[in-house]
Amino acid sequence: MKFKRHIPNFLTTLNLVSGTLSIIMILHGNLVIASLFIFLAALFDFLDGSVARILKAYSEFGKQLDSLADVVSFGVAPGIMVYQLLSVACTGSCNILERLHITPYVALLIPVCSALRLAKFNIDLRQEVNFIGLPTPANGLFFASIPLILILQRNFYSVIPVDFMIPFLSNSRVLAILVVFFSYLMISDLRIFSMKVKTLTWKGNELRFSLLIGSFILLSLFSLGAIPMIILMYILMSVLFQRSF
Repeated sequence: MKFKRHIPNFLTTLNLVSGTLSIIMILHGNLVIASLFIFLAALFDFLDGSVARILKAYSEFGKQLDSLADVVSFGVAPGIMVYQLLSVACTGSCNILERLHITPYVALLIPVCSALRLAKFNIDLRQEVNFIGLPTPANGLFFASIPLILILQRNFYSVIPVDFMIPFLSNSRVLAILVVFFSYLMISDLRIFSMKVKTLTWKGNELRFSLLIGSFILLSLFSLGAIPMIILMYILMSVLFQRSF
C-alpha cells in the first residue's frame, strides 16, 4: 500500500505543527504551553522514526522533512523561548551587556547550531546507528523544561525539593553559559548513544535501559526538576561509556 509510506511523514508534519504552535504560544507569553508543545513535538519525532522502521517506509524525502521539522521544533522554538527567559532575567541588571539587552541574543546559538547539527547528520554516514554530537531533540527538551520548573514546579510534589534549581535557572549568566555549552555539544564530535531499540533484550541495550530506569527514579524523586537531570545523565553516560557503543 502506498498509503503506509506517508504515515511517518504525516507524523513528522505533526512534529512541525507542534513546534510552530510552540512559537505562537511564546509570542503570546504562554511559556508553559509552549514548552508542552515542544515535548509533544518530541513525541511525534520519536514516533515517526519508530513507525518508519516498523513499516519499512524510509525515504530521502522523509529524512529531509524530519530535519526541517526538527530545526523548527528543537531549534527555533527553544531559541525564542530562551531569548524570552534571558530578557526577563536581564531586567534590572547592572551588567552592561544585560542593560543594553545584548545577552539575550546568545539564544540565537540554539537555532544556528541546531541547523548545523542536522545538516551534518544528513550527510554523515557515521550516524546511522548512534550520534555524533548532542541530538537536537535532547537539547530542545532541556531548555523546554526550564519554564516548567520555574512556573509549575511548586505545584508538583517531589520527594526531594528542587527549589535550589530556581535561582540558577532564572539567572541570566547561568542561562547564557548553558546555551553556549549545549550549543557546543550539538556541533561537537562527542559520540552519543541512540535510544533506538531493535530488541527488548538487556544485552545490547544496557545503556538504553539503564537510562530509562534512572529516568524513572529521578522523576519519582524530583518531579519536573528531573527533566534537565535526565538530559545531563544521558550526556554523562555517553561520555563515560564511549567504548561500549
